[in-house]
Amino acid sequence: MRIVDGVLMALEGIGMALDAIRTNKVRAGLTIAGVAIGVFVVVAMGATVNGIQRSFQADLDEFGATSFQVRRRGVGINNCDGTDDTCPDRRNPAISLAEWQAIRDMPEVETATAWLFGQTNFDYRDRHVTNVGYDAQSTDWIKTDVADVSPGRSFSRAEHDAAAAVVIINDTLKNRLFGDSDPIGKQIAVEGKQFTVIGVFHTKAGFLKSLDGRGPDKPRAILPMMTAYRHLDVWRRGLLMMVKPKAGNDPLAVQDAVTELLRARRGLKPGQPNNFALVAQDRMLETFDQLFGAIFMVGLALSAVGLLVGGVGVVAIMMISVTERTREIGVRKALGATRGTILWQFLVEAATLTSIGAILGLLIGTGLAWLVRTYTPVPTAVPPSAIITAIAASIATGVVFGMLPALRASRLDPVEALRYE
Repeated sequence: MRIVDGVLMALEGIGMALDAIRTNKVRAGLTIAGVAIGVFVVVAMGATVNGIQRSFQADLDEFGATSFQVRRRGVGINNCDGTDDTCPDRRNPAISLAEWQAIRDMPEVETATAWLFGQTNFDYRDRHVTNVGYDAQSTDWIKTDVADVSPGRSFSRAEHDAAAAVVIINDTLKNRLFGDSDPIGKQIAVEGKQFTVIGVFHTKAGFLKSLDGRGPDKPRAILPMMTAYRHLDVWRRGLLMMVKPKAGNDPLAVQDAVTELLRARRGLKPGQPNNFALVAQDRMLETFDQLFGAIFMVGLALSAVGLLVGGVGVVAIMMISVTERTREIGVRKALGATRGTILWQFLVEAATLTSIGAILGLLIGTGLAWLVRTYTPVPTAVPPSAIITAIAASIATGVVFGMLPALRASRLDPVEALRYE
């Protein structure tokens, strides 16, 4: 019986909330809008961060779960201000070609892709594309980048070692330089030097690729690493390696072997720290989590502001509701309604107001996530945790901010309430 009474009182409280919305449209609208904005921020941020994380993870998976990078410096978010004293790794020597070749020849290593990055202008006859980013990689780049080359082909080991003037371009760069014509075998100018186009590569969209300009919507090229190293104005100290262990080998053991090899080649003593960095896939994901975790916290702060606005509106509209229904409360108490009954009804009314705002915020946030997923490479998806958090936060806002008016209503003296005009 008590459960049935509770349900009936809850339904009555919901009905009162709807009446309050109809009676006080402006105040109720501001309350609902404040909560909706707060919930929208939570849902939108949760969907975006979740989608970017999935895209980021997919990009990392292309390189292989066991792959790791060998870099001159590590990656991460720290308090380094850029000086040599606070950033001692700035003095680290560059990864050398000899070190790359030594790691590539290790029995535990399947591939070790050398990698340089650059940016320059590409020209074909009267067509010019400026500031085109390019990847200068060794021949096994296609094993870690999972790109499809068609039409044409990738460069051979002989072309790479001989620093041949050949280039592979992506669809966007091909369209800008050649339009609908076949680019294979044609000469283009890269930093004023003639290169032969040998292939067109297609890459999948992803957050990590889009972030560093390697997405399919940006003009991009791939060159033999030795060609860029010898003939182009590329930053050689930026050389890094993507190392993929052979199947069946423990990735951590391979990392230890690479560390031992580099320390021995660099003559580091047992007490000296590494003057290079090995970055595993989980470290890359950890860096991502740090960055977007901070962004998500900013979003939560903005959401809290919206919920606060909604909460203040709840207090205002509920206090007015208590004042307007003072005689009604007196009658209900005279007929036997307890303080708990009155308190429950007003809390349900407050939670109903904020829940309506939460539903609107969820709908808008979900719609935005769908638009982002449809028109961008980020596979946004609203995680269940964001939905639960948003609904719980809105209900908590209604209960917390509605508690004062509800307590005031429950403590009214029935005789004084009946006399109220």
